[in-house]
Amino acid sequence: MNTTIAKSPDLSVEIPADSSNTPQWFEDALTMPRSEGWLDSGGCPVHYFSWGKPANPGILLLHGFLAHSRCFAFIAPLLAKEFHVVAYDFSGMGDSGTRDSYPDQVRLQELMDVATTTGLFDNQQKPTIIAHSYGGGIGLTAMEERGEHFSRLVICDLMTLRPERLQAHTDNNKRPGSQDPKRPNKIYPDYETAKGRFVLSPPQKVNEAYLFDYMAYHSLQEVEGGWSWKFHPSVFEHSNDLHERLLGQGKRIASAPGSLVIVYGEQSALFDADSADYVRECGGGHIPMIAIPDARHHLMLDQPVAFASVLMTILAM
Repeated sequence: MNTTIAKSPDLSVEIPADSSNTPQWFEDALTMPRSEGWLDSGGCPVHYFSWGKPANPGILLLHGFLAHSRCFAFIAPLLAKEFHVVAYDFSGMGDSGTRDSYPDQVRLQELMDVATTTGLFDNQQKPTIIAHSYGGGIGLTAMEERGEHFSRLVICDLMTLRPERLQAHTDNNKRPGSQDPKRPNKIYPDYETAKGRFVLSPPQKVNEAYLFDYMAYHSLQEVEGGWSWKFHPSVFEHSNDLHERLLGQGKRIASAPGSLVIVYGEQSALFDADSADYVRECGGGHIPMIAIPDARHHLMLDQPVAFASVLMTILAM
């Protein structure tokens, strides 16, 4: 394992040169001391960040598909005053290494290796998992198979639609996670061109332009011949049975063991008020569900402070 000592990040490296004006709270969050490291999980290097004192109760943050741990880099510091917070890049994404395939058990092992190596299990209080979108499915697997190690799971806008709505969504949109895993990522001649191709999935506006700039910048890397995406095309191998999984999402959430909370964007296209009703109808009436106003699927980009405030409230309960 290779870990750096906790230090304050350099804003000139963190924030892209073409960023829209950034507010003070965002800059303060990014300059909060953090540690960075890589650990070995089944022969693959997994990149992670950590904030806060290891003696405090733990939080493990899971990002969405094709995203990376930096989508929490400005949220985690707001939680780290009272918690030890860890965020990592799934293999095949962000700054982690790649594999030939990414089955559920590999994703679960990564999660457990990160939590163990960073000391999240060393505290008397079991850690909380906070998972966005695709990460929510990994969080559910952790609760189903290793639930005794965690205090709760907070699922943030995991795609959950009634079967008829799911079919309509699939008919009207590109199938989620659909790309030829053997097709190399395109290389763009310069950063500006590459950034111009950065889009959110599902497509949506972002309330805070500087957060879009930040995510685009850290989703790209300079390669031979120009700029390209950090994620590896091999991660699309997972999509074969994705539709079947999505059909059973409501029942899976409702029957998951342990303590669950759902947080979603009030205007999200993937989890909305009808989704909440659907989960309740599937037997999930015991699960608290919290909608964040004026937020879509990418909660941390639409309402970052409100999102952090909701999480802090959940953690305090």
